[in-house]
Amino acid sequence: MGAGHSHSHDHGHGHSHAPADFGNAFLIGIILNTAFVIVEAAYGWISGSMALIADAGHNLSDVLALLLAWGASVAARRPACERFTYGFKSSTILAALANAGLLLVAIGAILFETLHRMAEPAPVQGETMAIVAGIGILVNAGTAALFLRGQHDINIRGAFLHMAADALVSLGVVIAGLAIIWTGERWIDPAVSLVIVAVIGWGTWGLLKDSVAMSMLGVPKGISENKVRAYLSGLPGVDAVHDLHIWPMSTTETALTAHLVMPAGHPGDGFLRQLAGELDRHHRIGHPTIQIETSRAACGTGC
Repeated sequence: MGAGHSHSHDHGHGHSHAPADFGNAFLIGIILNTAFVIVEAAYGWISGSMALIADAGHNLSDVLALLLAWGASVAARRPACERFTYGFKSSTILAALANAGLLLVAIGAILFETLHRMAEPAPVQGETMAIVAGIGILVNAGTAALFLRGQHDINIRGAFLHMAADALVSLGVVIAGLAIIWTGERWIDPAVSLVIVAVIGWGTWGLLKDSVAMSMLGVPKGISENKVRAYLSGLPGVDAVHDLHIWPMSTTETALTAHLVMPAGHPGDGFLRQLAGELDRHHRIGHPTIQIETSRAACGTGC
């Protein structure tokens, strides 16, 4: 049996999906939202609005999420070393998972207090609710705009979705404040808090599901294992494909290893360069490693 182990990323490897630098966006977002959390929580306490306090709690979790995502994006740029030969790219996956956990904690805390307020509604200053939440719309929408690009990164997408959802939640609080002014009904405030919890829960489920799948080395969303296998199987001279593995190195970069059975022998570096380019362009896989084998005996029952 003849076999050649070829690292195709040495021949045309691209970094087109490396994390973009969002350092300024993270810094601005953290400063704006931290200031707003303090203001919103204070006025929520003064006005007696559980909706404002719930939204402040959500915004606080988003500040922590931004800090985690920023730290992970910085770590991902650190070079590889003797112990961490892939570098620290996977820290972005850990940050996404931690962010989902933070949101679950925030949901639990807000839900507990909201149910208490549902049982014993307290007087609320609707005017204060509407004004503070109106400021929140501007802060959250402005922060979301900072992360509008870079949606292929789950951390950046998470930051954008959090801020966009916060803007919508703040709009809901404005409407609730106006409704309280017009009707004087106390139940409106905790009812809006429940809606906020539902919105947070919906976004958290998607983030949790994606981050857990990545941490389990699942094939990243948007990449089809069947299509990649079909592409490799259809290459000239390839008789079989086995031991195909596709996994996320980070929230933006994907790796692949595969064994190609090519009875005619190793096709040369040009073949590997073309293969790497096609995987990067059409399947968003930038780190392929290919092993060439000349006999099916190497794959046993796997091909």
